[in-house]
Amino acid sequence: MFARLGRLVVHHPWKVIGLWVVAIIAVVAAAPTLTSTTDQSAFLPSHYESIRALNLQEKAFPQESAAAALVVFVREDGAQLSEADTAKVAAVSAALDEAKVEGVTGIHPTPPSDNRLVQIVAVQMVKQTSASDTTRSDAVKELREKLQDQVGDGDLKAGITGQAAQTLDQTESGEKGLAIVAIATILLILVLLLVIFRSPVIALLPIIVIGAVSSTVNSLIAVVAKAFDLEIDTSVNSILLVVLFGVGTDYILFLMFRYRELLRAGEDPKSAMIGAVAKVGEAITSAAAAVIIAFMALVLSSLGMFRALGPALAIAVAVALIAGLTLVPAIVSLLGTKVFWPSKAWRAEPKGARFAAVGAAMGRRPAAFAAISGGLLVVLGIFALGFNPTFDLTSGSTSDASESVVYNRELLKGLPAGATQPSDVLLQSENGALTADQLATYRAALGQVDGVGQVGQPQLSTDGTIANFQVTLSDAPESDAALDTVAGPLRDVAHASAPQGTTAVVGGITSIFVDFKDAMNRDYSIVFPVAAVLIMIVLGLLLRSLVAPWYLMVSVFLGFAATLGATVLVFQHIQGDSGLIFTLPLIMYLFVVALGTDYNILMVARLREEAREGNSPRDSAALAVRHTGPTVAAAGVILAGTFASMMLAGNSTLAQMGFAISVGIAIAAFVMAMFFTPAITALIGARAWWPGHGDRTNPGPRAESADVGTPPVATVDQAGDTAVRRG
Repeated sequence: MFARLGRLVVHHPWKVIGLWVVAIIAVVAAAPTLTSTTDQSAFLPSHYESIRALNLQEKAFPQESAAAALVVFVREDGAQLSEADTAKVAAVSAALDEAKVEGVTGIHPTPPSDNRLVQIVAVQMVKQTSASDTTRSDAVKELREKLQDQVGDGDLKAGITGQAAQTLDQTESGEKGLAIVAIATILLILVLLLVIFRSPVIALLPIIVIGAVSSTVNSLIAVVAKAFDLEIDTSVNSILLVVLFGVGTDYILFLMFRYRELLRAGEDPKSAMIGAVAKVGEAITSAAAAVIIAFMALVLSSLGMFRALGPALAIAVAVALIAGLTLVPAIVSLLGTKVFWPSKAWRAEPKGARFAAVGAAMGRRPAAFAAISGGLLVVLGIFALGFNPTFDLTSGSTSDASESVVYNRELLKGLPAGATQPSDVLLQSENGALTADQLATYRAALGQVDGVGQVGQPQLSTDGTIANFQVTLSDAPESDAALDTVAGPLRDVAHASAPQGTTAVVGGITSIFVDFKDAMNRDYSIVFPVAAVLIMIVLGLLLRSLVAPWYLMVSVFLGFAATLGATVLVFQHIQGDSGLIFTLPLIMYLFVVALGTDYNILMVARLREEAREGNSPRDSAALAVRHTGPTVAAAGVILAGTFASMMLAGNSTLAQMGFAISVGIAIAAFVMAMFFTPAITALIGARAWWPGHGDRTNPGPRAESADVGTPPVATVDQAGDTAVRRG
């Protein structure tokens, strides 16, 4: 199949390139615009309590809305606010109200805090109608400009925080971070490919090809999102960028390394490219299939953000695969050996290669390699037991110097930490209007809950059957303590203290995070096992074996645990963070499990190929490391490097993600695929291919009883690659 594909592409390169150009133009022209959202409630199913509360609130109070932004006033000298200061706050508030900023529906000054260190002005805004609606962000920008004009150079200073301001600062920080990631990713790919191949042509090849198809990927994702009503999270853009360039470059590398190898064996350029597609096609298609399956397993998630993320990344990998098997061979077949210009190093096999020495050592002592590499994975995996998920995305996604973060800290000098985004407890009567006694008693019960700072006066619906109690928590809304308060005592008391004939639900951003946590735990128990089974099926079909998929998946699991453990060690133990972003295990699953399987597949597929040439299991492992090691190492460095560039984005959320994924890929490439997997395969021997006997297709003079103490590396160095592998 892949040989036929290779011949078709190589013999008709201009037609293939023309079809790609037409397809790109057609898809981009017909697709809708790809939009994203930051509204966390959009990702949860409707049966969760926080969403039921949100729906009830919108039904009972359609014209009312919580403050979208808070203008925080404090004195420059940190002293208490005087009467003149509060009068100034009132005047500034009135001036902002008179400015009639588009999107602002109300500006309401509140009394100073009890200690008179802080005074806030609540700003209500229109509801955001869509992910692309920038009305709130634009309103915050205009308010900030007018605020500074009104405050002037007096004793007061002021800034804007709250949800709308935090969203604006997160968006701006994310855009800057995305630009940094894009530049760092492209530069890294260029530099590493220049070092590996010493050719600017090959270095530019992935940038040009992936850059050309990236618009197609975004357009296809937009089509799918619209067709299936998927909500795309804002973080998808930065993840998508590194996935597309990282995976796409990997597949191009796999192809080019085999192309160069066949040229060195004496084949002409066109035959070498056909052979490269034939040899590598099955392996990278199986690897891509495993990644796509792992991503698509996320459609089983109860969270909308992951149901959308899975298909989006699967589309990116699929397009990268198709381009790697068609567009790249078409371009290279036109260039021939000029693709390596100006380097001449492609003509000769390097002598005394490091990977030959590594392969030789593994052939002699596979048990030692398996024990050391496996032991390292286990030791790092132990630290994973200390993983603590955190929902503090606000500070993690924004620079500490941003206005929303700075004035959120100022706010804490006089008000409870939960004042920026209070929780809502909605009490609904089934037997007519709520009475004053019921409301007073219920409010008092809520006020006694540990972790509650204050409870506002109830707001009644028009018919008096629904009351909304605004509850300000003592801790920051996204903190572990706030989540524990809502998940435990607040919900318990809210439900238990509801008068007879009434029901209560707890809403707000903290309640949403509590339900997120529950949904994530549910997803872990479903998505992970389903993906593992499906990936094992792909491995079984590729290797024609029922044995190999089991230990390959064990190695991937150990790699996952080691990656999480390394991240916990660095960020929680060494850096002192309270926890890691709550989505990290699932994101690690996406890249460490799915992409890490790529390298295992590539190594084991080559190992099976060597076994089919008649080499013993230990010799096959040595040869697989010698020939595939450079490919895996180069691909691992590039992919890990592209994800590591996320650490330059300037916020801790992307830093944690970038570190975890880059370390995970490095572990997958340099520990699992390079050492653990081939060593285990060598130890298991021919039984690894049972019942398919993938090692017996082309038996040669070597057998499992061959003297593995003298590895075949010397023969390879002296007689060349072809002599050893072809007997």
